[in-house]
Amino acid sequence: MMETPPRLKLDRVSKLFGGVHALTDLSLEVAPRQIVGVIGPNGAGKTTTFNVITGAYRASSGTVTLDGHAVTGEAPYRIARAGIMRTFQNIRLFADMTVWEHLLVAQPHTGSALQRLLPTRLSNPQAIERAREVLEFFELGDVRNRIARSLPYGLQRKVEMARAVTARPKLLLLDEPVAGMNRDEAETIRTLMLKLRDDGLSILLIEHDMAFVMNLCDYLYVLDFGVLIAQGAPNEVRTNPAVLDAYLGQAD
Repeated sequence: MMETPPRLKLDRVSKLFGGVHALTDLSLEVAPRQIVGVIGPNGAGKTTTFNVITGAYRASSGTVTLDGHAVTGEAPYRIARAGIMRTFQNIRLFADMTVWEHLLVAQPHTGSALQRLLPTRLSNPQAIERAREVLEFFELGDVRNRIARSLPYGLQRKVEMARAVTARPKLLLLDEPVAGMNRDEAETIRTLMLKLRDDGLSILLIEHDMAFVMNLCDYLYVLDFGVLIAQGAPNEVRTNPAVLDAYLGQAD
């Protein structure tokens, strides 16, 4: 019986900018229905990792695979269509679109150019049904017709995550999903992420809030200057001397 491949696998991935090693021989995995965190101090290579996975940067060496199929070097839109969606550290919502429109426009569409036009998407029964599902899941019904960028910060974060989920990804990449949130807002996001995982989604996240990470992730990878210095379950990582020296100890 064949072993199920990891949802995501990075195998000895390096990224150089000129002579600077932003990532060096990074290997990591995310299994189906798993929440994995990437942590480390500023400049450790976390966002570079996301950019390589999503095709924004081309890896200098190494491979990236999704469900056993290589996506290394593919264009970002092809990687998104393959099933990898992401959010960003700085919220990126469309200026004049409502929450509802964000949930419609993010969905993948095939067919002719005419069928991919926004007005057609807005009336597509399948797209409407999916948007309703996600709107209910994220409890955004009360702000459905509000301009997304007019909402409070915490709700904008939820809209951005909901937009990514609407596309039915296999893997969701979240770049500091609770940055700037208070504890109640962060707990709402944590609960949503656990529900998404239980529904079958794999999640890879970057986050500086260590209490949030330790109370959420199934597994952690720790980077420092682009090098993997530790990995393991949260309880193992929190007591690792290399981690305490490179990152966690700096927060005390």
